[in-house]
Amino acid sequence: MNRRERRSASKAARHTPSPATPAALYEAGLQHFIAGRHLDAQVCCQKALAIDAAHAETLHLAGQLCLEAGQFDHAVEWISRALRQQPKTDYLTNLGIALLKQGRREDALATFDKAVQLEPDNPGLWKNLGDLLLDMERLEEAALTYQHALKLNPCLWEAAHRAGFLLHRLGRTEEAFACFNLHEKMPADSSLKLQMRALAMYILDRFEEGLQDIKRAYALDPTNAGTCSYAGALLRQLKRDAEALPWFDRAISLQPNFLAAFHNKALALAQLHRFDEAIAIYDQIKAISSTDGTADFDASLIRLLTGNFEAGWAGREARSRVPGLAVASFEFSQPRWLGKEPLDGKTILVPEDEGMGDTIQFARYVPMLAARGARVILCVNDPIYPLLAGMSGVSQCLPKSAPALPTFDMYCPVGSLPLAFETRLETIPPGVGYLPQPSKARVQIWEDRLSGSGAANKLRVGLVWSGNPKHPNDRNRSIPIEMYRALLDLDATFISLQKEPRPDDKSVLEQADIIDIGAHLTDFTETAALITCLDLVITVDTSVAHLSGALGRPTWILLPYLPDWRWLLNRTDSPWYPTVRLFRQDETRDYGRVVDRVRSELAGMIAASKSG
Repeated sequence: MNRRERRSASKAARHTPSPATPAALYEAGLQHFIAGRHLDAQVCCQKALAIDAAHAETLHLAGQLCLEAGQFDHAVEWISRALRQQPKTDYLTNLGIALLKQGRREDALATFDKAVQLEPDNPGLWKNLGDLLLDMERLEEAALTYQHALKLNPCLWEAAHRAGFLLHRLGRTEEAFACFNLHEKMPADSSLKLQMRALAMYILDRFEEGLQDIKRAYALDPTNAGTCSYAGALLRQLKRDAEALPWFDRAISLQPNFLAAFHNKALALAQLHRFDEAIAIYDQIKAISSTDGTADFDASLIRLLTGNFEAGWAGREARSRVPGLAVASFEFSQPRWLGKEPLDGKTILVPEDEGMGDTIQFARYVPMLAARGARVILCVNDPIYPLLAGMSGVSQCLPKSAPALPTFDMYCPVGSLPLAFETRLETIPPGVGYLPQPSKARVQIWEDRLSGSGAANKLRVGLVWSGNPKHPNDRNRSIPIEMYRALLDLDATFISLQKEPRPDDKSVLEQADIIDIGAHLTDFTETAALITCLDLVITVDTSVAHLSGALGRPTWILLPYLPDWRWLLNRTDSPWYPTVRLFRQDETRDYGRVVDRVRSELAGMIAASKSG
């Protein structure tokens, strides 16, 4: 070594920590850890802590070594000791991971929350918190947390992807699309970018384009479970459920606890009428996540559909725990009545908790409450309030817009009444006679309107072709008005009962030979009066179907291959409404074939009316 090299070595020595110091031993141990030499790293930690048992960085490294070795109890102990010396966010993050490995999710949540409090402007920490909330099925909180992470860093692509997924699952479509649409700002094509673009296409109902993107994403990264699950979901929307199943299986093989893939697989099996297999999937979901309300609820619908009312009603109580489902939840201090306690002399509140069709269907139970000696307060959505206000057995009927509720002793949501009365197929209460009939004066007003609109002395047929566009099964339940053109050349008068036609239907409605006086259908009382003037109602599965059936009017309902639970399977009649006929899709899921059968039956009905 020459003089210059000796001077350089001497200078370097003055600036390099002695190998015997905790800092130097920690640095050496860290390099061993990064290189995968864990035993050497452990030796360095032991030496450093022998000198300074409170050296925070070494304590944390010891915890990381235990975490890598699967010794989670020791990892928690070492990292907790490090935190007592020096609260740092990376320590908290690793402690949270160790707690998760122990199954202590609530403790891990508190730890991640502390990390966020320590560095509130760190988007990565907010994403970690969101990941845990998602894992805990606390979807609203997870979505909000991801959105906050994106405010701090709009280029946090994985947070954008997960936020979009959650928001879409929660029914907040516009917010979801805004997240997925961030793919436009991403760098060159990547699997994640293609996933996000595919999901943006999903929201826009451009499923074929989305499927092409997701298949490209799969080609780039065939080990991504999310990509496989999304491919299956897109195939489901294209009504290719049998093709979707292998994609869900692939996703589950890559990520055994992938709940979204399990849920989608169960839905695909149900669409294929493989109900026992679908129930088995829901059992698997419950084994993974015992608090999964969606699994309980969806399994209950299959049980009801297949006639197992006892298990179905009980499982359906999970509906208030289903994220994104439009079901009201109640937090009254009064007890919930489910059929056990006596009602004589008690005041019971019956609040609407689901759709208006459900309320019409289950309103038949209200007189049965009164027959048990209860004073019944019914609280329903404003459009249906005038219809139910005069029901027998109702002491007081209130719209939901009422400023306050009167005093009551107990409550039972409308949707829980079948459970409370232990309804079985053979004990369904009568389906007509419980709704008040429209007044003669109101019916006469509608007769005059029909006459003034040119309704000839022919069979009068009311038509409904679409329901609530926000309904999760709207794509299968609703049809375009164009499909009814096959009926319009028959010798009958057709009247629209559609309150709010969709934009694509308005132009057809204007050109078709259908009387449209829907502007006067201001509430269900008006619709009931109009239906009373008709000979037949032909409708898809909407609240009008329930209204017409409950009024005892002849009603034909067009149903998808997998119908709503209340219509059961393989029958053309309904135990809920004696004047209803059911026209079902076959396995082709072609509504055109359904409308052809309706046309044939309607032609026969018209001929019979003329000969009679």
